[in-house]
Amino acid sequence: MKGIFEASLAIAHGVRLSRPQVIPMYPITPQTHIVERLADMINDGDLDAEMIHVESEHSACSALIGSVAAGSRSFTATASQGLAYMYEILPIISGLRLPAVMAVANRSLSAPLNIWNDHADAVSARDQGWIQLWAESSQEALDSVIQAVKISEDRGVLLPVMVNLDGFTLSHVWEPVDIPEQKEVDKFLPKFKFDFVLDPNKPVSIGNVATPDTFMEFRELQEKAMQDSRVVVKKVNDDYKKAFGRGYGDGLLELYEMKDAEFAVIGMGTLCGTARVAVDNLRKKGIKAGLIKLRCLRPFPEEELVKVTKNLKGLGVLDRHISLGFEGPLYTDIKSSLYGKNDLQVNSYIAGLGGRDIKVGHIEKALTDLTKGSGGGWLK
Repeated sequence: MKGIFEASLAIAHGVRLSRPQVIPMYPITPQTHIVERLADMINDGDLDAEMIHVESEHSACSALIGSVAAGSRSFTATASQGLAYMYEILPIISGLRLPAVMAVANRSLSAPLNIWNDHADAVSARDQGWIQLWAESSQEALDSVIQAVKISEDRGVLLPVMVNLDGFTLSHVWEPVDIPEQKEVDKFLPKFKFDFVLDPNKPVSIGNVATPDTFMEFRELQEKAMQDSRVVVKKVNDDYKKAFGRGYGDGLLELYEMKDAEFAVIGMGTLCGTARVAVDNLRKKGIKAGLIKLRCLRPFPEEELVKVTKNLKGLGVLDRHISLGFEGPLYTDIKSSLYGKNDLQVNSYIAGLGGRDIKVGHIEKALTDLTKGSGGGWLK
């Protein structure tokens, strides 16, 4: 089915097609439309799932533990302070190796109160063991949900996945979307089968105490699963492209005009659409500009990034968040990845905080700064 859909509805359709059995939910702007649409689908008989109306985001995330551990494919969604309220539970879900999917309609963190988009919420949670995918468009948001379920439930992964979409800038925007047929998604996505289900007839224990002589081994196994998930993310993206005709780069990075690029910008989410226009404008002026879209923040695609930047003279990093007291966290990751490997200028730009527009001119400035050997700072 093709049509013009709000991105939040596109996410809901992706969830519906994935056949979740349990949806713990609590509303918070700007993700509320997602669970409202899912509630409509359940009410109309289009989705056979149990929606749990919990009393807080903390409870929604906690309910994921029980529902997945009981063997149910589960989904939730949140944003901003809601994700912050879930923070205690995020590492528990990942540490218990429970596969679940959560959509985050990215929004700034208070104070001052601001309901608009930046990446402070999810980027602040990057160290809590969740795979993170970032969508540029409504279509990619829908497709990423279906891919996320398969990635999360892979026997070699068993880690939760966040699908991030820019709040309002994408969540409330209407775009053309191709919604796959249920039978095609069923072929792509097998039924959920969890090997460690809580069953009174076959008792198991989860979440036991790990003493100092074992805790590091648990973390080591979790880290190995996260690192190994790179291969799974790539394969799921490739398989999805074969099944539905759409893929997003190699699943980790998506490149635009990078074959002969000398200067490039890198960022996540909707700013990448704006960056494509800036790249085209500068190409017309004879500047060999390019774009690297970071689709997967965790696990971080270090080897892939080194490879695609080896011929660049300069790279501008566009952070929609700042690690206060230091720098943009994406800039930190990229500097670390490239250190001692590729010799190029890497500039840090902080942009788009609290919903501030990131304009074509901002990205053109970041690219032209690199041609002059200067730059970095706040784009306002």
